Amino acid sequence: MDNLYLDIVTTVLLIAGAFFFLAGTLGLLRFPDVYTRLHALTKVDNLGLGFVVIALMLRAGSWALVLELALIWVLALAASATASYLVARSALGNGLRPWRARRRR
Repeated sequence: MDNLYLDIVTTVLLIAGAFFFLAGTLGLLRFPDVYTRLHALTKVDNLGLGFVVIALMLRAGSWALVLELALIWVLALAASATASYLVARSALGNGLRPWRARRRR
């Protein structure tokens, strides 16, 4: 019975991760400018990766593998934040202004 609960929790975490990856992809396709697209990718995809990594940690066979997965997640978070900062700074330096909604009169 324990294995059934572990299967259910792992499946729910993987589905949640896939949902957040899908939401990040939709944000990339639908948002109007580079800054909002970066926000969608960095926030939502990192959350999706977190759910997937936690699901994998539950199935890991050893503590060394759990620590390795945690390290991979932390490095992916740092790389994602650094890359999005560099892209946003470059876009701002090239004169791309953040999107603003038009005011209705």
